[in-house]
Amino acid sequence: MKKLRVAYQLYSARQEAAKDLQKVLKTLKKLGYDGVEFAGFFGHPAKEIRMMLADVGLDAVSSHVRVADLKRDLDDIIAYHRKIGCRYITIPYLEENQRPGKPGFADIIRFAFETGKRCRKEGMQLLYHNHDFEFEKVSGMYGLDFLFAAVPQKLLQTEIDTCWVDYAGVDPAAYLLKYKGRAPVVHLKDYVGARSAGTPYGLIGAQENLSDREIISFEYRPFGHGTQNVQTLLGAAIGAGAEWFIIEQDEHKDISPMDAAALSIQTVRKYQA
Repeated sequence: MKKLRVAYQLYSARQEAAKDLQKVLKTLKKLGYDGVEFAGFFGHPAKEIRMMLADVGLDAVSSHVRVADLKRDLDDIIAYHRKIGCRYITIPYLEENQRPGKPGFADIIRFAFETGKRCRKEGMQLLYHNHDFEFEKVSGMYGLDFLFAAVPQKLLQTEIDTCWVDYAGVDPAAYLLKYKGRAPVVHLKDYVGARSAGTPYGLIGAQENLSDREIISFEYRPFGHGTQNVQTLLGAAIGAGAEWFIIEQDEHKDISPMDAAALSIQTVRKYQA
């Protein structure tokens, strides 16, 4: 199997990174990671981030930036990401009113078109990171498909989160291959549990109320230690033309983020040996 580069979504170790980002980066490098995906910069200016990455030898692959921030500070955000050498800016999450089937979804489509056009002009690429709510139907299509059909490929590409595709009841491997040539970055995330009355998000800017039933029924796991079909997923991502795998684990139980990161990359490398 082709060996792709593997990065780590720093939101997965947000508390540790907030205390000592350099230490987290050094640990990730020792574990065998090639890059990182940001979800905020923990108060560091671009110059410091660039120096930290250069010091440990990691790439800035992509960055999750909230819609509200992109609307307010797009010029500054693009300038910051260019300084740290980060090519991909990713829409990470939609608020309730912005989701497929809601009044604000049309605005999100227009926003993605205009933001993607501006990113492209600056030599960058806009991505969209999904959850399960994009698999609600809009005009007979999944909302995610509707979005990608409405915005040209050159302006908006995918960052398919394989956990949430699977959680929505859709085959993540087949879905990846559906977007062959439009899937440069793929989120590898594992879990146990079934779909329940609500959605157990542990996400940037998301404060969801979890019932006891939901907490019991869903749990994030290191990649390869849950329900995902690892070999099929990796093969599909490669077949779709992915450039990067991103390991993400929103929450951890009975294991530290760095120990979980070690297990996840061991899984990927075992299948790529």
